Amino acid sequence: MDTVGLRQRKKQRTREALIEAAVALFCANGYDATTVDQIAEAVEVSPRTFFRYFTSKQDIALSLADEQITAMLTAFEAQPAGLPVLTAMRQAVVEVVRAAAASAPHGRMRDLVSGSPALTAARFERGSARLDEVARLVGARMGVDQATDPRPRLMAAVALCAVPTAVDAWRSAGRDEPDADLVEQAFDLLAAGLDYPAAEISEPR
Repeated sequence: MDTVGLRQRKKQRTREALIEAAVALFCANGYDATTVDQIAEAVEVSPRTFFRYFTSKQDIALSLADEQITAMLTAFEAQPAGLPVLTAMRQAVVEVVRAAAASAPHGRMRDLVSGSPALTAARFERGSARLDEVARLVGARMGVDQATDPRPRLMAAVALCAVPTAVDAWRSAGRDEPDADLVEQAFDLLAAGLDYPAAEISEPR
């Protein structure tokens, strides 16, 4: 058991070192100009070893975002059973985003992904691929079957797509609040309802 634990810890350290090296190289040279060979060389491993951990350069660039989704699901499932779905989802997402804010690699990788249309599109594609996973957890909290009730899947889409889109847009518009604060504002707007009234149009005289 000790040998297995040591091996797992070594693998985790190698994975973290590859992510840190990738972040540094992406920030220094740009995502497009950075190669897998350069990332592997920075950690003193072979490209073959790199591919034991990640399938591509894009995969490592989005790895921290993937980890955030997994952490969000764990936090959501751990929320008290009596909490309404939107409240539980809000608390879980804010908890994970606040924790990520304390990690320098998370912040730099977030900026990298947000600044690249290709990576942003890939991030949403990967998030969408986990809609069923999120919807199952939402359905379980609501006590409904997500296969026949559309509400869990709608909530999953809000958490994985709508909220990150709003935060990215606000960030691009120059808002400099912490991501967790922007996430809370997005959930506040959702909780208040989105059926906003249309502008009044004066009748021509």
